[in-house]
Amino acid sequence: MAHYGDMQNAIYAGGLNGILPDFPVDFASLEERAEKALSPGLLNYVQGGCGDEHTQESNASAFHQWGMVPRMMVDCRKRDLSIDLFGIRLPSPVFMAPIGLNGEVTQDRKGDLAAAQASAETGVPFCASTLSNTPLEDVVEATGDTPAFFQLYTPKHEGLAESLIVRAQEAGYKALVITLDTWVTGWRPRDLNTANFPQLRGKVLENYFSDPVFQSLLEKPPQEEPETAIGTWAATFGKVLTWDDIGWFRDITDMPIVLKGICHEDDARKAADHGVDAIYCSNHGGRQANGGIAAIDMLPGVVAGAGSVPVLFDSGIRSGSDVVKAIALGATAVGIGRPYTYGLAIGGARGAAHVLRSILAEADLLMAVNGYPNLEAVRAAGARRV
Repeated sequence: MAHYGDMQNAIYAGGLNGILPDFPVDFASLEERAEKALSPGLLNYVQGGCGDEHTQESNASAFHQWGMVPRMMVDCRKRDLSIDLFGIRLPSPVFMAPIGLNGEVTQDRKGDLAAAQASAETGVPFCASTLSNTPLEDVVEATGDTPAFFQLYTPKHEGLAESLIVRAQEAGYKALVITLDTWVTGWRPRDLNTANFPQLRGKVLENYFSDPVFQSLLEKPPQEEPETAIGTWAATFGKVLTWDDIGWFRDITDMPIVLKGICHEDDARKAADHGVDAIYCSNHGGRQANGGIAAIDMLPGVVAGAGSVPVLFDSGIRSGSDVVKAIALGATAVGIGRPYTYGLAIGGARGAAHVLRSILAEADLLMAVNGYPNLEAVRAAGARRV
């Protein structure tokens, strides 16, 4: 049985022949390379957070406040990282979190396709963002046999929202991930200081521009009057959602419904009571609200409120050990965000795939060394405050 951790053996074997890895295996080196590859404006958007970025920094540093106790005399020669999610057997608990500017970070501005190709190559599911340079149908096709999820920023225009959801279902996405915390953008000084909001410059709006309902709102095609199309997008973006809207989503789609942005135990309990298929604990990586608590510190409460409903998690994941800690605290699946986007920036699909494999390799080896042969053992061991 092959293990993700076998990646390190391949790297060391290559080194005997003078072959070094094309891309870094640690986050710090990865970020350093990406900073040189991205333009200043793009780097600010991808790297930046809300306010003084304290919450964003806390998301990552808080993992250092959680530790796991190794168990010895356990046969871990075989490890199983697989999970069941939405009735699908997945090889690992890792997925690619939605990143709204993926499309811009590769040289050809086809980063959404590159991310989908990395998903196909690694078997790690891709959660495609509504904000994309490539239509959602082409993105899911590029994921091949690997399941993909569709993240929705719900428009104010109900017909447009329904059209996007139906398109996603018909294209073959396996779940609808509804973002709750972005009906308005948070205060982002890096972008404000450069007066740069990419969407208002026509970036990553192809899912709207290719949509028949959106096109019906325009007198001329978006290509002929881009400023009008951008203005129409801005006017329709950001529906304020309430619990009453869950039934409306249910009427539109048969896809499993996931609520993204749940951080409070009571909200998790309400979501479970409303029959959602999964709860996504996330504070948007610290990009939407500053002054909050690190997402990993809120995860146990969300898991408690969710009951038997699966909990997805992202925000602050930088390594394989972070993934294992999130699983230990109750997450069913864990989203990787900035790390794979940096991989896209420095190496396209190959770079992103390398990052995903590195994170999985570290997670696998941590489980091996700590005496956790499977994810059930990880959850049984739990994590402790240090």
